[in-house]
Amino acid sequence: MSIINAIDVSASGMSAQSTRLNTIASNLANAESVSSSEAEAFRAKLPLFESHRVNPSDPGLGVRVTEIVESKAPPTAVYSPNHPLADPNGYVYKSNVNTVEQMADMMSAQRSFEANVEVLKASKSLAEATIRAMGAK
Repeated sequence: MSIINAIDVSASGMSAQSTRLNTIASNLANAESVSSSEAEAFRAKLPLFESHRVNPSDPGLGVRVTEIVESKAPPTAVYSPNHPLADPNGYVYKSNVNTVEQMADMMSAQRSFEANVEVLKASKSLAEATIRAMGAK
């Protein structure tokens, strides 16, 4: 694998983790939202990743987001007859976002992003050292 391909693989990981972090931010922003029906309730979004070859002539595999899907977990029905959005039975429907899971996922995504930054830094240092060595000859 060439240094450029290592940089491409690292950049693909950073891009995927950035999408993951943005999705988590959206989920957390909507965690306390309520609606008047189960169908309208906010559902957590989940990015799906797949590996892919960043350069057809190189064995290095990167990662990309293929799609963002909604969680299948049902929203929570909360009895609140005085709420302005309550349905005829007195229920409002809270999003299915689990904030504890989202925070743990956010820490994981942040660490993955940072690991890719470190790989990028190491690749850059290696490229600079190679250029210096070639210039010294």
